[in-house]
Amino acid sequence: MRLSDFWRLMDDEFGEGYSRSLASSLVLAEVGGVSAEEALSKGTPPKAVWQAICTMQDVPPERQLGRDIPPKD
Repeated sequence: MRLSDFWRLMDDEFGEGYSRSLASSLVLAEVGGVSAEEALSKGTPPKAVWQAICTMQDVPPERQLGRDIPPKD
C-alpha cells in the first residue's frame, strides 16, 4: 500500500478533517504504541498502520478496502 492510498482510505472512512486528527492522536498498540503519524514517519508500512487503525476504530471488514474507484478512461 502506498502512503497516498493510506490517506485516501483514512479520508474516505473518517473524513478529511478528522482523519488527520485521528492520525496524530490515536495511540496504536499494534505498531509500537505510537500514533499513526509517528509510525509512518518511523517507516512502518502504511498497510500495517491502516490495519491497526481499523482494529482500534472497529472499521467493518467490508469497509477496510475502501470505496470502489472506477478505472480511468
